[in-house]
Amino acid sequence: MTKSLISISKQYSRFPAGRYRKDGPYSGERFRDEILIPALRDNQEVTVDLDNVMGFGSSFLEEAFGGLMRHGVSYETIVDKLHIKSSVETYKNSIKQYMLDQSKRNM
Repeated sequence: MTKSLISISKQYSRFPAGRYRKDGPYSGERFRDEILIPALRDNQEVTVDLDNVMGFGSSFLEEAFGGLMRHGVSYETIVDKLHIKSSVETYKNSIKQYMLDQSKRNM
């Protein structure tokens, strides 16, 4: 079983921000497209560590995680493969809600 651990603070930025690439170099769109989707495609399990980041805006989290289904990743793949690690429960709950909201839109 191949596993991947993505530490946003170490592998992406301690200051992620924005929804789209036009919003800055560390947007949710860029994280999703360049890091998260390839990891989900290449591994049986992916854990994203949200700790040690200076904070997350809702636009970053919604685009990075809620946007997975808008870009061809099935809800089943997300549930089976993706795990979120965070000492801030609000981030984990927000991500779950963004993904659930998107899954309802796809029905």
